[in-house]
Amino acid sequence: MNQNHLTNKAKFHGKCLLSIDYGTKVVGLASTKIGIDPFPTPFGRLIYQNDQQTCNELFIIIQNEAVDVVILGLPRHEDGNDSDMTMRVRKFSELLQEQHNGTEFFFQDETYSSYEAKSRMKSSAQYNFKVDPKQIDAVAACVILEDFLKL
Repeated sequence: MNQNHLTNKAKFHGKCLLSIDYGTKVVGLASTKIGIDPFPTPFGRLIYQNDQQTCNELFIIIQNEAVDVVILGLPRHEDGNDSDMTMRVRKFSELLQEQHNGTEFFFQDETYSSYEAKSRMKSSAQYNFKVDPKQIDAVAACVILEDFLKL
């Protein structure tokens, strides 16, 4: 089979993936290991203080969890154009990549990921059919990771 026709799910079989929903208050995380985990699961969240501190915390997670691939949610305006936050995420990505040689990095459009996360929480007994503000960023990171795997 031609490599160009493989889905991301097939391309990264056996690898550990970490998805990041970057925010200036909270950074949501989700992970999966293709072929072992049936679907992405919320990994948790980091309280944002600054980009360097967040990179340091992510460095520890990437090392401890043997992460092979990092997917960073890329926010855009509804019309697809870049926003101020898009530029901030790109800059953060550069800082993060400087610390992680050997780890593959990808961007994934995160449009509506928080909206989808809220919708999932409202329809899930796991969250008592309510939006849990402490979990929303990790669930949004799951949405970002699932969207990435569909490509």
